[in-house]
Amino acid sequence: MRLLLNLFPRPWLIKFSIWFRPLIKLYFKGSRFTDPIDGSSYRKFLPYGYQNIRQNALCPGTLSLERHRLLWLYLERETNFLKQPLNVLHIAPEQVFYKKFKFLKHWKYITADLYSPLADVKVDICKLPFEESYYDLILCNHVLEHIPDHIQAMSELYRVLKKGGTLIAQVPIDKKLETTFEDNSIIDPNERSRIFGQYDHVRIYGNDFFSFLDQVGFKSEGILFADKLTEVEIKKYSIHKEIIPVAIKK
Repeated sequence: MRLLLNLFPRPWLIKFSIWFRPLIKLYFKGSRFTDPIDGSSYRKFLPYGYQNIRQNALCPGTLSLERHRLLWLYLERETNFLKQPLNVLHIAPEQVFYKKFKFLKHWKYITADLYSPLADVKVDICKLPFEESYYDLILCNHVLEHIPDHIQAMSELYRVLKKGGTLIAQVPIDKKLETTFEDNSIIDPNERSRIFGQYDHVRIYGNDFFSFLDQVGFKSEGILFADKLTEVEIKKYSIHKEIIPVAIKK
């Protein structure tokens, strides 16, 4: 899996996976692991990662990762978002969520990205072509660590969100770091992989991630939803106990 991730651009992998997923899903069918997003079960999940390989991370049928499964359970169990009529903006849409959200008829759902074949609108997150205060919910997961001017990106997300609206912005957070580390002089993909963990990451967020969101006007917090899951659920869904960043436009 690491070889594929490093050899092929992500848009290519997305296109190829659409054809191969049904066969892969059938091959790995079993009962040890379950993806809560669609209820499908497997004898194993696949390893995944650019540098540090995580075992049982990638669901072979849906291509969900630990963070996707955790977020789905949070949305389903802790919020009413999936049941409400909402204007929703999804930045860099994940395959596993794309069909689920497209079929929510009570959502006005727009996907946006600079490169993804799943994007309805091709956009630069630092200059969004959307009207001010329009969206009720914005999903922007594992995006900001790729953006050099992440403060501008956060400002744009704040601008297009309604007052009282919600931004969910998952990012990799190193809990051992109090202060986010970045170095704009590091541009070599191999060096970025070594230092930041992935060839297209430009920083490692520390525990101060929420201060960046608050800086542009949000009231943010880290939701420890995984603590509400049983050990049986964590193993069955193969979930890591990571923080879900939730930010409200004041």
